[in-house]
Amino acid sequence: MASKTVEYYNQNAQAFVDATLDVDLNELYDEFLPLIPKKGALLDAGCGSGRDAFIFKERGYSVDAFDISPAMAKLASEYLNQDVAVNSFLELNDVAKYDGIWCCASLIHVAKNDLTDAFNNLARALKPQGIVYVSFKYGDGEREHNGREFTDLNEQAIESIIKGTDLFILKSWQSADQRPERATETWLNAILHRRTI
Repeated sequence: MASKTVEYYNQNAQAFVDATLDVDLNELYDEFLPLIPKKGALLDAGCGSGRDAFIFKERGYSVDAFDISPAMAKLASEYLNQDVAVNSFLELNDVAKYDGIWCCASLIHVAKNDLTDAFNNLARALKPQGIVYVSFKYGDGEREHNGREFTDLNEQAIESIIKGTDLFILKSWQSADQRPERATETWLNAILHRRTI
């Protein structure tokens, strides 16, 4: 992730939390959580405010979380009442630790050329049969907007990127942004499954 994107979140952490903490993602949780064992181990990767990790904890899962922005990790740690690591997808080095990994609107800030490495790290962190949820703004390419860098993907692009990994697409679908002021924006969602040898 570009340093200017990290700096954006460091400078705007509280405003970002205020804008996203109350967004209702129950429809997405309903796609992901039934695939995870009860009380399973989850990682909220790029957790932002900690909103989703909080819900997962409330529902009885064991949850770890990280964010690349120290300011965001601090706010999420306070909200979750637990340590939130400062980490990145490219530095993730857990092995066979999680039943599921949640990457909601977080991989969007990883450069397209780095995404295969990021997905390989996610696959390695999963237990056998593990599941990953990812979401990207719908499109194909990289762009900069309001001081942040984005990678947008469509179905063909994500398929191409994960081809060299131990993950495969279980399901993908498009959805509208859940924030009313952004309802015209489209997201690509995907549930990925770790291959078994």
